[in-house]
Amino acid sequence: MSIDWIKNNLEVYLPPFVIIVIGIVLGLIFKRYIHSRLKLVAKKSDWAGDDAVLDAIEPHIVVWFFLGSLSIAASNIESTSVSNTFVKNILNEYVSQFLIIVLIGSITLAVGKLGVSLFDLWAKDQEKGFPSTTMFTNFVRIAIYVIGVLIILDSLNISIAPMITALGVGGLAVSLALKDTLSDVFAGLHILLSKKVQVGDFVQIDTGDMGYVQNISWRNTTIMERTNNIIHIPNTRLSSAIIKNFDSGDPSFSIKIPVGVGYGSDLEKVEKVTQEVIDEIQNSLEETNKNYQPAMRFQNFGESSINLMVYFRGNRYGDQNPIINSFIKLLHKKYAIAGIEIPFPMRTVIHKNEKQ
Repeated sequence: MSIDWIKNNLEVYLPPFVIIVIGIVLGLIFKRYIHSRLKLVAKKSDWAGDDAVLDAIEPHIVVWFFLGSLSIAASNIESTSVSNTFVKNILNEYVSQFLIIVLIGSITLAVGKLGVSLFDLWAKDQEKGFPSTTMFTNFVRIAIYVIGVLIILDSLNISIAPMITALGVGGLAVSLALKDTLSDVFAGLHILLSKKVQVGDFVQIDTGDMGYVQNISWRNTTIMERTNNIIHIPNTRLSSAIIKNFDSGDPSFSIKIPVGVGYGSDLEKVEKVTQEVIDEIQNSLEETNKNYQPAMRFQNFGESSINLMVYFRGNRYGDQNPIINSFIKLLHKKYAIAGIEIPFPMRTVIHKNEKQ
């Protein structure tokens, strides 16, 4: 190995190597300083789409700088007088294909992540929230990935027509083999598009199970009970089930609390004290619907008390528990201070003892 050979190779390959290293370093600098500052600026804007764009491209910044520097380095080598045929073949046949595959693949991954993020943002802006669940996000992601793969194959001059034909024939066989799975998939789409239930809704199905809809996936809908137990329901069964949706339309609902006072009570005083308690609960609890004015009504003469009913309105199902709890504690305290009796049922038992 002569000194001239080493010198010639250094003159040919050292500059491209330096270009590649500089490209990677520039990518790291751009990601560390410029991109991070752009993210801080984007967080201050009202539109969340710029955050989605910056998050999508962040993992690919260094890769794109590397590909750019590799392209420049390859052009630099080709412009020099390289006598090595093997190196020229690699540059002409493989490096260009590598650049195309990696670049399109990287862009596809970035666009896939961006598409899902923008879809989620759009779904949140829809009335009552479009069903942005795992099923729809997977559809968006898979569609973008398939388009990216087709672009890569087309750029490599690979005919995709036979592949599409094979996919059509194979799709028929797969659809027959996975009939039950596909039934659940289309049932899930029906549930989502019809908005029969949506993520976050509190529902009760005809089996008696109740809970919050957590997610609607390819095959199952997951519902979390208030006890934190998870119920997995096949989409076909949920699609045909009778469902009571507590959050469909106006999710607020009436809360009725029965109260009884003694017959010797001053009803005007009872009404005044009860109304004070109602107003305090209405103003102090977040669970009460502020657009509704609670009320109380005397109802009937009971066996041992004069009965009245107090009406609140909660924002959604589950708010009745803290409202009832706080109201009963405060009402019991106020009645005791005001000297209002809360009677309990009494029975007179007459026992006859007959002598033999």
